[in-house]
Amino acid sequence: MAYTRKNQRSLTRAERRRFVDALLKLKRRGEYDEFVRTHIDFYVSDGDERLRVAHMAPSFFPWHRRFLLEFERALQRIDPGVSVPYWDWTKDRTPASSVWGADLLGGNGRRSDRQVMTGPFAYRSGHWDIKESVTDGEFLMRDLGRPQDPVDLPTARDVEWAMSDPRYDTAPWDSTSPAGFRNKLEGWTSARGKERWRNHNRVHRWVGGHMLGGDSVNDPVFWLNHAFVDLLWDRWQRRHPGSAPYLPARPPGPGSVQYGRIVARHEPMPPWDAAPDGLLSHKGRYTYGG
Repeated sequence: MAYTRKNQRSLTRAERRRFVDALLKLKRRGEYDEFVRTHIDFYVSDGDERLRVAHMAPSFFPWHRRFLLEFERALQRIDPGVSVPYWDWTKDRTPASSVWGADLLGGNGRRSDRQVMTGPFAYRSGHWDIKESVTDGEFLMRDLGRPQDPVDLPTARDVEWAMSDPRYDTAPWDSTSPAGFRNKLEGWTSARGKERWRNHNRVHRWVGGHMLGGDSVNDPVFWLNHAFVDLLWDRWQRRHPGSAPYLPARPPGPGSVQYGRIVARHEPMPPWDAAPDGLLSHKGRYTYGG
């Protein structure tokens, strides 16, 4: 039976508490850190001559859909009534937004070391120490808006720039793809400075701290960001029903620079035996609410 992922601003006080409690229990069990390790392992850049499935590749959307589902199932083994809420960063755009409330994700990091000091994931609360990371330090870090070099969250216009492209993805199927919904929403561009990062990527940079690297899962806001990205993928499909829902349909041949480095529609995405083709719809699994 399908469940609903709600906008974080629509959560009741009880729903916030249950979501946070499930996260903390998953952390105590050691299961949360397994998700951090998985994302670190599969954060592969264009420059690595090996398979890319999580980022800078056509499978960005289906890989993270499966990743979210696995995480949600882990939460629901603790509390069957919990689901991952989404954060609409085109509307909730400041550090004063409800997503950063003390009863949900907590607030910003302090200026001296970016350590999060409030909310359930503050190190001093004793419930959220960083064990899997690409940097040193035991505490969760944030730098909302990067005051030293300010950056804004993506706007509705930024999202529209991606949503209006009817092509799912285009060659060369990486961060340099000049067109296609996937690369535009993931947020890679050829621009310089702050305009280099758009949409999903800009959100990671706006949050800062742990959200800047492959260990971004250490910050629970990772899940709320990707739930919204997943919702936008669904909206794109509905807007362009005549477009191919995933490309490439066939794997690149031996003469291609992407040979063995990306997955086609029917090829499995590690670490699961799941192909993009089986994750093009969430119908029957979950719905999105307001």
